[in-house]
Amino acid sequence: MSDVLTAEQVTPLERHGEWRAADVANPQEWTYQLSAAEISELEGALAVARGHSDELLDINKQHFPLDGFAGVLAGIAEELINGRGFQRISGLPVERLGPEDASWIYWGIGLHLGVPWAQNHKGHLLGDVKDQGKALDDPTARGNEIGGAGLGFHSDGSDLVGLMCLDPGVAGGESLISNALLCHNLLVESDPELAGVLYGGLPYDYRGEQPDGEKPYYHIPAFSRKGDRLFVRYIPQFILASQRHEDAPRLTDAQRSAMKAYSALVENPDHWVQMRFEPGDIQFVNNYHVLHGRKPYTDDTGVGRVRWLKRLWLATEVLSADDRPERFQARGAISHWAKNRTTA
Repeated sequence: MSDVLTAEQVTPLERHGEWRAADVANPQEWTYQLSAAEISELEGALAVARGHSDELLDINKQHFPLDGFAGVLAGIAEELINGRGFQRISGLPVERLGPEDASWIYWGIGLHLGVPWAQNHKGHLLGDVKDQGKALDDPTARGNEIGGAGLGFHSDGSDLVGLMCLDPGVAGGESLISNALLCHNLLVESDPELAGVLYGGLPYDYRGEQPDGEKPYYHIPAFSRKGDRLFVRYIPQFILASQRHEDAPRLTDAQRSAMKAYSALVENPDHWVQMRFEPGDIQFVNNYHVLHGRKPYTDDTGVGRVRWLKRLWLATEVLSADDRPERFQARGAISHWAKNRTTA
């Protein structure tokens, strides 16, 4: 567990990644619209992949060749890690392709941005974000399994997270992205002592997915630093849920005050942007620099309108081992999750 830092030890980091809502108000600045030629190239890569194997998990980067579009994706990867921290790609014709072929293309795009990681103890590498019948008060539920409800700002357990929209549902479900890096810097400037508290380890609920025989919680700081880089890992819902375990460390008054101050900055509308997903939209975010959430949404199962996203967790090659704190080394996500490799 990391030690709390003193007010003198914390400093603003990566100023180039700061933005406010007004700076990203124009969706065209963070949306890449696929051209007809790029869609054709993606479909050609799909044909190559299908010719290699009928099993999606057999497909590696070399099986999904993108001679032209690969350069675009390299630029997006750079923007995600060293720029604004989020990007949307629009125009994939999922209604024509169908869910399976669209998911294969999404997988192939993801392979050019990073290495897929397991997202849960089942080893899902291509997860579903849709109503899976889990209730908000279920202590084992994860956000991707809960239908209808909004989700507070949080990060996921990987470098990058991707979401592809197959169906946006009937209404609502707007994606929310808050600049966690900016909020770190604002907290450092306004209350460096509280910022230092969040460099210490916080208890997290494993949601029932801990290794066999291990404790049902783990520790990780909200803020970590390596050189001049900031790494944020902040899931307040899981931190608070850890307190249901009698043997979990109790959150201190200082930790609760620091979380309250940081969450207030994250939830300030001046520090976040929202986007409505349309079929074929693909969103990628940098989990270390932005937090994401969503607004409540409505499905209509009677007419077959059910919000359905496909999710990827990716380890980017833009960050080397030397760039990362030890706890963020690319080890295939949580090791006991990675022992399995399955699609959702």
